[in-house]
Amino acid sequence: MLTRIRTLLAALWLGLVVSLAAVVAPVLFAGLEREVAGRMAGQMFRIEAYAALGFATALFLIERRLAALRMRAGEGSVMSVNLLLVLGALFCTVLGYFALQPLMEAARAGQGRFSFGALHGASSVLFVLKGLLLLALVWRG
Repeated sequence: MLTRIRTLLAALWLGLVVSLAAVVAPVLFAGLEREVAGRMAGQMFRIEAYAALGFATALFLIERRLAALRMRAGEGSVMSVNLLLVLGALFCTVLGYFALQPLMEAARAGQGRFSFGALHGASSVLFVLKGLLLLALVWRG
């Protein structure tokens, strides 16, 4: 049962990530002025970042429980590939949104060491990496 819940939560999180990247952001920038689209996309990515914290927490707790059950049966350790995938996706969220977003705002205002484009590129790479980690987690089911 826990394995199915884990897979469902990972699939929902992956669906949110893919929807934002493949549907929402392109539609916003195709239909709205760049500044308005950027503000709206930023709000949606903020919602995803906080949802990601919830998904990662739930998945972490499920993975820890599954690891404890495997250890009790003498079949594994507390560290698993799935746990590393969850932690990797969480790391991408924390670095990609919570660390880079304030730097992007500062760059947009003409402050900071890095350009907005460089920071946006790094954030985008982390978002894609998060999607790939979640895809692997869902695939491992």
